[in-house]
Amino acid sequence: MARLLIKTDGIENRLIELKLGVNRIGRSPDTDFTITHPTVSSLHCEVVLMEEGVTIRDLESTNGTFVDGRPVREARLSAGQIVRLGDVELSVESTEFRVAIPKFVDMELPAPPVVMADGSLVCPRHPHARVTHRCIHCHEVMCEPCVHRIHRKGSRTILFLCPICSHAAEPIGGVQKPRKKSLLARVGETVKMKFTHAIHLDDDAR
Repeated sequence: MARLLIKTDGIENRLIELKLGVNRIGRSPDTDFTITHPTVSSLHCEVVLMEEGVTIRDLESTNGTFVDGRPVREARLSAGQIVRLGDVELSVESTEFRVAIPKFVDMELPAPPVVMADGSLVCPRHPHARVTHRCIHCHEVMCEPCVHRIHRKGSRTILFLCPICSHAAEPIGGVQKPRKKSLLARVGETVKMKFTHAIHLDDDAR
């Protein structure tokens, strides 16, 4: 699997094994990989592992993200490159993509989700939020804050990923946003309104 190796001395957890999807790196303990160093921002960057490769994205950090000495906002990573977060240096050991098939026999079944009176589900991680998405792989349910989102570069497409296994998450029934009306439908409504208005004027003139 893809991994980064921290080369700066005095930092624990020197090997970063990337998981599929978004990997957030920073000084905060709430990140996926915590680097305790004064030049690293609380939420410094995110490294995205997809089948197409590994991409690093700076998250408006104070001291910047660099690849081979060049400051970057977003860049594709290759094995052998040097990444620097503030004054912390990491080497890209591998960008290999490998999906491990879990042993479902050994997996502990999750507790069933809580069902509200209106039929909606309660998020297992946020008891005050309703479920909006379900993972197509592990079938975990989640609310809006739980879903990981990835914007494809050069496209308006947004990938929704499960926070548990990083596979695709899809909206469940009743939470899809209403589709925008087509131009033809809007023109038809406008013509209908004008026609109806004309009939009312004609009735008033009688």
